Amino acid sequence: MLNNLIDLEEVSTDKLGAIIELACKIKANPEDYKECCRGKILATLFYEPSTRTQMSFQTAMMRLGGNTIGFDNPMNSSVAKGENLKDTIKIISGYADIIAMRHPAEGAAKAASLFSDVPIINAGDGGHLHPTQTLTDVVTLYNEIGRLDHLKIGLCGDLKNGRTVHSLIKTMSHFEGNEFILVSTRDLKVPGYIKSILKASGCRYTEHDNLSDAMPTLDVLYMTRIQRERFSSEEEYLKQSGVYVLDTKKLSLGKQSLKILHPLPRVDEISSDVDNDPRAVYFKQAVYGMYARMALIYLMLNAPAEKKQVKLPADNRVNRCDNPNCITNRESYLPRAFKNSGDMLTCMYCDNRMLI
Repeated sequence: MLNNLIDLEEVSTDKLGAIIELACKIKANPEDYKECCRGKILATLFYEPSTRTQMSFQTAMMRLGGNTIGFDNPMNSSVAKGENLKDTIKIISGYADIIAMRHPAEGAAKAASLFSDVPIINAGDGGHLHPTQTLTDVVTLYNEIGRLDHLKIGLCGDLKNGRTVHSLIKTMSHFEGNEFILVSTRDLKVPGYIKSILKASGCRYTEHDNLSDAMPTLDVLYMTRIQRERFSSEEEYLKQSGVYVLDTKKLSLGKQSLKILHPLPRVDEISSDVDNDPRAVYFKQAVYGMYARMALIYLMLNAPAEKKQVKLPADNRVNRCDNPNCITNRESYLPRAFKNSGDMLTCMYCDNRMLI
């Protein structure tokens, strides 16, 4: 099925459909799957704080009959002693059958896959990608709406640093007739490479700075928090926080069939009085995520054993990625790798684009 899950973009529509179908089957009949990963071990390596994603993975594995190891604070591991990512992954992949990793550096999951002897699942790499959150999102949409095409999808908040936003746009752009309404401040717009993906896929998109104006036409509203941890200073964060808040007044402008999603945690971007509206499905969304991860783990562990040597293309015209948060600028031993995109080079780890 899958050797690694680094970017959902690498998963075909058929394989994505198989994951969604299995997640629905597990949700309907969880007892049928409670022993299917007996004797298997999942390692959760979380270099950044997490509640839902980490516990969702752990619960998913335990509900499949498996066990978990790992850490939720790198300062409680050998990372605190200076151990590099390669060595950590080599050691842990000798203990576990599958690894779910969250890391603050963009491209870290790709780097880990170069050295792991077991499948790697990207549980979030900086502001880059979060493919299992997108699995959660599409399983939620499929169950709540019944389709993944011909939807008007609004995304609101930190669209620049929101890895969940990037992953969701990339995946949903493959389904016919989807349109994106991007609501953010000027400083928090989606990165250029995401707009390039939308243009290449032929998806319509518009950019707005006012949530109320966008509300009436939406089938889906995907709210995100302004991420304090992605800003260089508290002052910069405060300039952006609190700009977009979904309350009952704005919600009254939306369709009765609207579905409101949020990857969570929320801060102040959704008022608590919205929680009881039937259109708010973000708490159900977190539960759908457990079933999505159960399906993913099951399929990855039951795929035919196949270890492919990952080969990354080099380019002599540049020797480093100019994204300061790229994993290659933290772990100097990593081979630099770029793909040619016309007059641009794209980093194979973090998707940062540079002029040649």
